[in-house]
Amino acid sequence: MERFRAAVVQYAVKPLDVEENLRRGRHMVGRCVEQCGARLLVLPESCTTGFSIPEGPQELWHRVDPIPGRLTDAAEAWAREFGCYICFPTYERGPAPDVVYNSAALVGPEGLLGVYRKTHPFPTERREAGGWTTPGSDPVCVETPLGRIGMVICYDGDFPELARVTTLMGAEVICRPSAFLRSFDHWELTNRARAYDNHVYWVATNAVGPDAGGGWFAGGSMIVHPTGVKLAQARSSDEFAWADLDPDPLRTVAPGSSAPQIFDHVEDRNLRAYQYLLQEGTGPFEPASRTPYRR
Repeated sequence: MERFRAAVVQYAVKPLDVEENLRRGRHMVGRCVEQCGARLLVLPESCTTGFSIPEGPQELWHRVDPIPGRLTDAAEAWAREFGCYICFPTYERGPAPDVVYNSAALVGPEGLLGVYRKTHPFPTERREAGGWTTPGSDPVCVETPLGRIGMVICYDGDFPELARVTTLMGAEVICRPSAFLRSFDHWELTNRARAYDNHVYWVATNAVGPDAGGGWFAGGSMIVHPTGVKLAQARSSDEFAWADLDPDPLRTVAPGSSAPQIFDHVEDRNLRAYQYLLQEGTGPFEPASRTPYRR
């Protein structure tokens, strides 16, 4: 991994207006690179349409594109124009008219580098609950000139196992594009915990503004150091925040500390303690409702 500047780029997405959202995306990417010189930019979840979809998966299927396709072609053009790498989240047209993935493409000046499909759709977006999303199944880690970059999407960040697998695949930086509607406490906790669990840089962008489902996204995008310390945080408006990522971040227990770091959460695992990890199960307490999904 080389030393580089990463940025979280948050802005209001206009529900279902793909062309306007592409215009806004290019504008924010250009502003960010011009102002701070970021090399890696992470955009909000489903930034071409907005998160909540007041239409069925078949209608959404016709509105979006396969990957690669027209939408990721636009993001690739931005990456070439501004000389950067972009985590570009968009719904993706699947192989059948009722299959839509909630995806993120990593693009750079050289083109499309990798695609991740959200493996843990939030209950409201699952087709089983009347939603529109088909889950993916494969973690992703992409080799780039900046370093090894993994991707998860929003609710995925609640699951320590996925971040751990992505780290074991070699990720040094994990991007988390999101449209997060729960409390800021949950948002901050999961971001900082996943970074600290795995000693990775965690670059988490949240949406801002209204959602077609009636909610309001509050931003608070952040970049977290591998020791769990926040390096940068945005407010609740259209804006970006950035931080420089050091390729040797674990010499001390926190940035600016004189105390040496002498542990590694990944190496120090006792694998014999995890024999039940792949069993199906439920939590000890009952939620208000359950929405299982096909795996």
